Amino acid sequence: MPHPEQPSGPTPVHYPVPLHHPTASAPLATVPPTGLPAVQSVQLPDGRIITGYALTPTTPAPAPAARPVPAWAKTTALLAPTVGGGVAAAGIGLSYAAPGLIAMSQALWSAAALIVAAVIAVPVLFRTARRAAASGSGSTTHITQNITATGLFGRATGTINHQ
Repeated sequence: MPHPEQPSGPTPVHYPVPLHHPTASAPLATVPPTGLPAVQSVQLPDGRIITGYALTPTTPAPAPAARPVPAWAKTTALLAPTVGGGVAAAGIGLSYAAPGLIAMSQALWSAAALIVAAVIAVPVLFRTARRAAASGSGSTTHITQNITATGLFGRATGTINHQ
């Protein structure tokens, strides 16, 4: 059974068909070049002339002399994976520590608020306690001032009475 890719009938003829077939293989004849460099015309054994670019062998450029690898390049090449691995490990560690760090920052803010409240509240409490102690004894001091002056630019005189 023939495959679907292959035709089942006779093989088709591809045109153009050469008019004459050489019986012996003739050597390839080279026609002189046209005016362009690297273009050649070649006569095939069946008589056709084909023009195209000729592949001229080129000599490869000499390879540069091998130089040793500098020490800084070796050091950098050895440290690059280590630094990258350290950064990756730090990122993983921070991702695991994130909930604890958030809780710790909230605790630090609470502690800071407590310190601020203590700085404000302690002097207020001392002042209140001192006033309560002073008023509880029953004795209060009254200060009376009597100041007199004569004239617009006269000297003022006065007395201060503690009772």
